[in-house]
Amino acid sequence: MTDITADALDFRAAQAKPSRKTSLRRRLLAGLAASVVLSGLGYGAYDVFIASRHVATDDAYVGAQVAQINSEISGPVQQVMVDDTQEVHKGDVLVVIDPADARLALATAEANYRAALDKARLDLSRTVIRAPMDGIVSQRKAQIGQNVQPGQALMTITPIAQAYVDANFKEGQLDKVRVGQPSELTSDLYGSKIVYHGRVAGIGGGTGSAFAVIPAQNATGNWIKVVQRLPVRIKLDSRELKAHPLRVGLSMTATIDTDAVR
Repeated sequence: MTDITADALDFRAAQAKPSRKTSLRRRLLAGLAASVVLSGLGYGAYDVFIASRHVATDDAYVGAQVAQINSEISGPVQQVMVDDTQEVHKGDVLVVIDPADARLALATAEANYRAALDKARLDLSRTVIRAPMDGIVSQRKAQIGQNVQPGQALMTITPIAQAYVDANFKEGQLDKVRVGQPSELTSDLYGSKIVYHGRVAGIGGGTGSAFAVIPAQNATGNWIKVVQRLPVRIKLDSRELKAHPLRVGLSMTATIDTDAVR
């Protein structure tokens, strides 16, 4: 009787061992499945609450309303006071054109007192060309001794303190983009450690291809759809630009918070 009972207990123990292993395996599989589900929910939550409210592009570049400096009178260049990459301020002398002819014309006008007196005075004042704004000199063409004519380009002034960014977003990203929405930007120059802040100032009136010299002819038999981009202008914080200056044409990465302004 004792042997039978012992055998029965051994049989039950043998049966219990695989059931415990099975139970452990089921728990492990259940835990793995729960992890997958939670990961999916987490990714979905990120997509809904984070990614869905931001649009980003690295097709963005620095721009500025540059000032082209032209001669308004004819005459030989007497002095060029600046060079490329030099920083200038509004009112600084850039170029001096030989004033001899203008002074002679002024003396003649004063002697005759023709209606030409004011014109002669104006021409004399134009022999000194000054910077119209703060900025950086670029594309300097003026050379000492060069004979310039009215309208001739002498150099360019780039106001880097007023730089902006034109970010070219895909057309499918622009549904919720509005003027005034905040933006964060990084430049290839400084890397991700420097973050600029700005706001959407406007959205372009057409795609780049629409304003091309030779626009795309889509009404042809061999048509391939190409996703178009629209430029979104982002105005940057002037204090951040002063701390970390940018240059026209530099590459930027721009992200717009489309949920901030409705």
